[in-house]
Amino acid sequence: MTEVPKVTIHHLEVRFQVDGDDGAVFTRLFNQHIQAWAKLYEDQCARAKHTEAERRFGDAEGRS
Repeated sequence: MTEVPKVTIHHLEVRFQVDGDDGAVFTRLFNQHIQAWAKLYEDQCARAKHTEAERRFGDAEGRS
């Protein structure tokens, strides 16, 4: 698997009102969205790897 680039967040302010435990709601929403982002990132990396492999295959055919 491709390494995820490191990101540093220096300041993050989130405001929302919910019924119940604010921390639990934030954690659930954050996890949901970070997992969606990670899936998109992994898919993008897989497409790039596949494209690179196809390019190398085409280059190898040209040298035959």
